[in-house]
Amino acid sequence: ELGWISKVHVNRPAVVRHAERIKKWRTVKGNWQAAWLLKAVTCIDLTTLSGDDTPSNVHRLCFKAKHPIREDLLKALDMHDKGITVGAVCVYPARVIDAVNALKAAGCNIPVASVAAGFPSGQTPLETKLAEIKLAVEYGAREIDIVISRSLVLTGQWEGLYEEIRQCREACGEAHMKTILATGELGSLANVYKASMIAMMAGSDFIKTSTGKEVENATFPVGVVMMRAIREFYWQTGNKVGFKPAGGIRTAKEAITWLMLVKEELGVEWLTPELFRLGASSLLEDIEKQIFYHVTGSYALQHDLAMA
Repeated sequence: ELGWISKVHVNRPAVVRHAERIKKWRTVKGNWQAAWLLKAVTCIDLTTLSGDDTPSNVHRLCFKAKHPIREDLLKALDMHDKGITVGAVCVYPARVIDAVNALKAAGCNIPVASVAAGFPSGQTPLETKLAEIKLAVEYGAREIDIVISRSLVLTGQWEGLYEEIRQCREACGEAHMKTILATGELGSLANVYKASMIAMMAGSDFIKTSTGKEVENATFPVGVVMMRAIREFYWQTGNKVGFKPAGGIRTAKEAITWLMLVKEELGVEWLTPELFRLGASSLLEDIEKQIFYHVTGSYALQHDLAMA
């Protein structure tokens, strides 16, 4: 439906003003803060996307995914029996089997997400992208984070973008597909909105801000625009599409702000792992430190918490 995007106009100054207001929101305190932080934990895609990833560090990451917060801290909050884990473990396709085996050995059902489709640049032929997606699914990935070809957005080839994403969706089969827009490289907020709409029309289960490898990753202005697109798509079709900010989200306060923004823009029903994820590699460490301080009244030392 190209008519949906043909007359899109984004009021950038208004969006930026709104984003500045978001940054000034007062954070919650006490038990309310602990509750929001535990909610954030359940929505984290715990990620390692390094060139030096090995089976051992993926295994460690999977153990942390199952036990994201120290057991005694959860007991102090009376949350030890609530089954709190992260939303997913995200790795490169070559490490999917390691992650699947580690999670199976740990006896948990946390899904493995795999980046694919020429991540992070997207500068590979479509045939290669589709083959990579199919291999990741074959290895056991239940979620696939694809990345779009930015050139199709920058040159206004919306039908080409739709077709590429549609074929990726088909290659995913039963796996959930998150479409990474790489918003820092799309040139304008209007392009972010249009790309969001095209990705949802093509069957994406989630739209995601960034690969985490761009100069500019998840920002509040981009988040507002993408969530407005999700809301419009829901009003038009009745289909709920998830949202995933990723890249540069490192502090507990930032995580809570993103949760609050989702609640304001999309509603409480989006605050579940099925419709909201936080892509992060170091965020969990700060969240656990904040919960440690809430429970004990003192700051955690280096050896008090396991590496995330």
